[in-house]
Amino acid sequence: MAYEAKNFESLLGTKGFSDQLLKNHFTLYQGYVTNTNKVADTLSAMAKEGKTGTPEYAELKRRFGWEFNGMRLHEYYFDNMTKGGKEIDKNTNLYKKIVADFGSYETWEKDFKATGAMRGIGWVILYYDGTEGRLFNTWINEHDVGHLSGAKPLMVMDVFEHAYMIDYGLKKADYIEAFFKAIDWTIDPKMDSWIE
Repeated sequence: MAYEAKNFESLLGTKGFSDQLLKNHFTLYQGYVTNTNKVADTLSAMAKEGKTGTPEYAELKRRFGWEFNGMRLHEYYFDNMTKGGKEIDKNTNLYKKIVADFGSYETWEKDFKATGAMRGIGWVILYYDGTEGRLFNTWINEHDVGHLSGAKPLMVMDVFEHAYMIDYGLKKADYIEAFFKAIDWTIDPKMDSWIE
């Protein structure tokens, strides 16, 4: 079954994000969906043809993680946003866990923003490690490198240049501020229930 691109056009008109920037970003995301499907189909065909021992198969197998994570991380990123943003509910387990692990929400936010402002391209992800019950702000350099195994992504921010250059040029910090104003902190009660 093929993956289908989600429609994020409801984000058009979000303050701090031009429609041109968002449309370009949606197109890039759609490319990841298309390529995820192409690579999966090609790998399946090669396996049926007995070509699993070939260098081409090996390279496509490695490439699949890049395309799939590019698709999924963009979905998480866009899902984290809404026009006007929505503040975090201080009564949620997530908010309480942020305070417990970072000392305060403000300290967590400062650390998340500082992680995003680091030189380089990639992603910033607030991960929850359910095994130890800990939160981490993590830098992901490439789509498929640096993820915390078994941890659940709770907040995802894209810090590749395509996420901000059209609107902000090299002013990544201004983009990060705009992103924070667009965060949708609506927390699914099911998700909140597994945070200790």
